[in-house]
Amino acid sequence: MAVLTVGKEQREFDVIVAGGGLAGFASACAALEAGARVVMLEKQPQVGGSTVISGGAVAFAHTDEQRAVGIEDSDELLRKDLRAMGEDKNVPELVDAYVANQLDTYRWLKTLGVVFRSVQLGGGQSVPRSNRVDTTQMIQALRDQAVKTGRFHLQLECAIKKLVRNGDGSWEVQGTSRGERGTIASRCPAVVLATGGFSRSEEWLSVFAPAQSGALRIGGPGNTGDGLRIGMSLGANLRDMGYVKGTFGVHPDAGAEERLLIHPIFKGAIAVNLDGRRFVDESVSYKISGDAVMRQRDALAYQIFDEGIMALSVSGVTTSDFQGALASGHLTQAQSIPELAHKIGIDAASLAETIERYNRDVASGRDRDFGRDGLANHYGSLRQIKQPPFYAYPSISAVLATYAGLAFDAGASVLDVYGQQIEGLYAAGEVTGGFHGAAYMTGSSLGKNAVFGRIAGRNAASRALGR
Repeated sequence: MAVLTVGKEQREFDVIVAGGGLAGFASACAALEAGARVVMLEKQPQVGGSTVISGGAVAFAHTDEQRAVGIEDSDELLRKDLRAMGEDKNVPELVDAYVANQLDTYRWLKTLGVVFRSVQLGGGQSVPRSNRVDTTQMIQALRDQAVKTGRFHLQLECAIKKLVRNGDGSWEVQGTSRGERGTIASRCPAVVLATGGFSRSEEWLSVFAPAQSGALRIGGPGNTGDGLRIGMSLGANLRDMGYVKGTFGVHPDAGAEERLLIHPIFKGAIAVNLDGRRFVDESVSYKISGDAVMRQRDALAYQIFDEGIMALSVSGVTTSDFQGALASGHLTQAQSIPELAHKIGIDAASLAETIERYNRDVASGRDRDFGRDGLANHYGSLRQIKQPPFYAYPSISAVLATYAGLAFDAGASVLDVYGQQIEGLYAAGEVTGGFHGAAYMTGSSLGKNAVFGRIAGRNAASRALGR
């Protein structure tokens, strides 16, 4: 049992969870369900991490929200999309574990009080499966369930820096707690690392993602790669580190923890560079578009759309709330294409020619320039851009999350460089690598956090309780 100092007293716990985002709370709730006593260590003054500043899309198939609007999905299609977006670089057993557990995890989250609000189409999805949640509500619901057990303790401003193996196979946890450095807990049989990625670490980005040097840094302020350092010190292997990409569609004025991100491209918009030219098939993953915009002048583009697409705005859904972007002053509006071009500083003739060519291609059913044949991943019908008023949203690439990290298996055990489990060490969420592969399907990050967080918590409790 872990012995943790809380105030002036010592308390015993079975499982330590490092990190208070979705992966951490899913781990904690699962371990608590299994009968364990759980302590969560969060290095920030509040929980939520990158989860609460994400777009709130969770990639689950066969959901009530899909059925309500007549969307047919399947395990096979979900698996196919995950593998296709990952360019078959994903670890197959991780994809299979996700597909096998995702529907049950969705139902489990609902029983814990998580509210799913709608379903939208996202990058890399053959059918709409971005099941939308209010991320703050989701974290609060899981936290409430954990507290309700009476076997959960949350320690804020407490950061793990190092794990040391004791002679009996348990862990000593070293780090800082409210400014005090030293041993946080001793004799811990199971630790779950859910510490997030490294999108806020210039050190790790310079090592693993130098191509993203020009991208904006966004994400949870605690995402500085702590879990990587801990795992690597114990011999953990790494996966997907060469595939770190930025996300297209972030406003250049976005702050480090703002959600100034919309994707009208997945409703029919096009993306043009500062020369007024398209540069990518807009239906691909926004990770691919993110790489593409980095190669354009000033690494900047505009998503261009019309009133017909504006009418598809969805209030409260971050990436689809176009009206919200207009109201906040982040979206440029004009009654004509020449006026729009003038407002955003693009040659009017060039932009008009691009839109006219695109509209002709849509009418003929064939995009001659980039082969776009749908709104996202071959799904949906293309739309002409011709109904005033017209809109432009400046878009750059931002490193929102890193989607790469510690190697782990389908049971959420961390694997060393020889492919062996590091006994008693589990990981879930953005700190892990191997699930996404070369690119990312919308919603699969939060989905992964929930699915493997639950698995990690369950298995950590089993080990700690000797089952």
